[in-house]
Amino acid sequence: MAQARKFELTDDSVVVIVGTGAGGGVLANELAQKGVKVVALEAGGRYLPEDYINDEWESFGQLAWTDPRTTSGDWRVAKDFAGLPAWIVKAVGGTSIHWAGASLRFQEHEWKARTTYGAVEGASLLDWPLDHAEMAPWYDKAEAKLGVSGVGGRPRLPGSNNYKVLEKGALALGYKEVHTGNMAINSVEYDDRISCQQTGFCFQGCKWGAKWSAAYTDIPRGEATGNLEVRDHAHVARILHDDKGKVTGVEYFDKDGQLQMQKARLVCVAGNSYESPRLLLNSASSMFPDGLGNASGQVGRNYMRHTTGSVYGVFEKPVRMWRGTTMAGIIRDEARHDPSRGFVGGYEFETLSLGIPFMAAFLDPGSWGREFTTALDSYENMAGMWIVGEDMPQADNRVTLSETKDAHGLPVANVNFSDHPNDIAMRNHAYAQGQAIYRAVGATRTLPTPPYPSTHNLGTNRMSEKPDDGVVNKWGRSHQVENLYISDGSQFTTGAAENPTLTIVALAIRQADHIANEMSAGNI
Repeated sequence: MAQARKFELTDDSVVVIVGTGAGGGVLANELAQKGVKVVALEAGGRYLPEDYINDEWESFGQLAWTDPRTTSGDWRVAKDFAGLPAWIVKAVGGTSIHWAGASLRFQEHEWKARTTYGAVEGASLLDWPLDHAEMAPWYDKAEAKLGVSGVGGRPRLPGSNNYKVLEKGALALGYKEVHTGNMAINSVEYDDRISCQQTGFCFQGCKWGAKWSAAYTDIPRGEATGNLEVRDHAHVARILHDDKGKVTGVEYFDKDGQLQMQKARLVCVAGNSYESPRLLLNSASSMFPDGLGNASGQVGRNYMRHTTGSVYGVFEKPVRMWRGTTMAGIIRDEARHDPSRGFVGGYEFETLSLGIPFMAAFLDPGSWGREFTTALDSYENMAGMWIVGEDMPQADNRVTLSETKDAHGLPVANVNFSDHPNDIAMRNHAYAQGQAIYRAVGATRTLPTPPYPSTHNLGTNRMSEKPDDGVVNKWGRSHQVENLYISDGSQFTTGAAENPTLTIVALAIRQADHIANEMSAGNI
């Protein structure tokens, strides 16, 4: 039976938002609060904190986007996790259910990477059509919404054993900016959410609701206004347009597999850096033969995923890194731009702990041999950190349509990625520094591990000043289609060294303000 609808399929006054994560979920609520009627379409189901599972594999089965995808390029993921280029959530609230909570503002120079770094051979660097000053008030609003610790008078989270090992090693090496992070996880009660209970399993959905997620904050608040309808199990197939090139609505498969058509005044795409370009490419027509809004040929290009990797240290005594907040610990000193290190841009270290199932899957070498088994034998005595740094956009790191089809017969995304030499130089520098941190506190063994399926998917519909250079303008509006917006991390021009969610949320709040103003002025 089809879900009861709040808004009619024929209602062409609604804003349709595709995806309900940090971009789409926030945008939906912000518009609903301003009196705008919104239909949000989500491909996955709906789960709340009581539904989340504190078990890595079971939780993965509940939340992950496991529809087929294909991969190519020289990245390790294409060899070892070919059908899973990233751990992305398919549920109301999107990957804001799975994220660790790290909420960091871009540094001033990162808005202008092309100007700051100069021409980097093989990279398609571009300055954002935005800057630090313009984004500052929107970051203020985003931090207040998320309840970010360490700003706004909110105390930082306590440090776990994993953090204490990281901090001691970092200070021994002379690092200065070392703390438990700016986290969208309550250190004290805030915004009707309790404080962190230090359970761990942050990646599996916070069972306490202490971590911000659109699933149980923005989405229900938007629904409470009466202006937002969320349709789950609604897989959008394509965006439709009229003979003038204006978007008129979307076709989607409902939970019964029936094809529906929802009319729209405008459409905002927030399906992550894989699904958003895939949708535009699958919406090709005689007027848009290369994909909707793709006159520049830039849809799907310049895919970034952050330069990642991990370092684990084994110690003589137990650390029990899994206790406490998964990622509440950061070293920011290496996030600066300092080409004397042999690369442009910077990176950060953040505490990380994986449970035994994921550790067994992601260790290198994995699943076999003495080197692997002795590492797992030492699990209780391990500390772990994650590397996150700015990778270079490259035109051929891109999402295209695969020959493989999904259950609805739609071509799936193929994700092509190869490291840029700058990415490799940065990662190698980080491996050396990460191992030195642990050795400084007596590690008996250090284990640098290669990148695994990451969730920081960025680019593919990038913002640009000039239409030829990207897909959307500074508001996330398509250069080519006046009532089509991109509202997720795919609009990122460059990736910066920081975890992206705070910036996605800040851009969504700003975009909602812009859209509401444009609608009331009759411009869209």
